[in-house]
Order: sequence, then C-alpha cells, then structure tokens
Amino acid sequence: MIVVDTNVLTYLWLPGPRTSAAEALLRKDPDWHAPLLWRSEFRNVVVGQVRRHRLGLGTAQRIVLEAESQMNGREYGVPSSEVLRRAAESGCSAYDCEFVVLAESLTVPLYTCDEEVLTAFPSSTRRL
Repeated sequence: MIVVDTNVLTYLWLPGPRTSAAEALLRKDPDWHAPLLWRSEFRNVVVGQVRRHRLGLGTAQRIVLEAESQMNGREYGVPSSEVLRRAAESGCSAYDCEFVVLAESLTVPLYTCDEEVLTAFPSSTRRL
C-alpha cells in the first residue's frame, strides 16, 4: 500500500516522459491510495489537455472514469487541522499536505515528483 499524488496518477493515465516510471510503480505496488482531492486536481489536468486539443472530450471522460475506478474505495478525507499544521510548518501548499497527512496516517510512503514536498517531508515521501 502506498499513497500517490495527483502527478503520479496523471503520469500513469496521460502518456508522457514519466509514464513508464508510473507504470513500474503500479507493477511494484498496485495498492494506490489518495485523498479525495486527487479527483479535482486530476480533472483539472485532463480538461487542460482537452482545451489544448491534445485529448477529445470523450477520451478525457473515459480516462477520468477509468482512473476513478482504479482509485475506488481507496480515497480518503483528511483532517483539516493536520493539513493546516503540516502546511504551516513546511511552507508547502495545503493541497500537497493532504497527501502527506494521508500517507502519515496510513503509515505508508507518499510517492511524488514534487521537489518541495520531497524536501519538506523526507521521511514520509519517495521519489517516483
């Protein structure tokens, strides 16, 4: 079991230079978890691809449904007080700290490519 941030999910579902790393992580540990926030962030990335004419709307909708299916039952709300505390202490965004708080509460690593998060939370994070 691991926590993944939205970027890792994006790399898995939208082909790019880090897709192979995301696929390798999925093979290594397919039990991915994330805070509910991932859905909104993921939708925003996907709609950006639609607006830039890199994806059709139908394809975007299919990708979002498949990603949501992958994460079904492995999405969590996280306590705001802990998110705010970690964000205030680290200088990272509250968005990023949702993933950190979830990983810490599940006592599993958070996989990310976010340098700021990797630096601020070295004991809780792993680089994709």
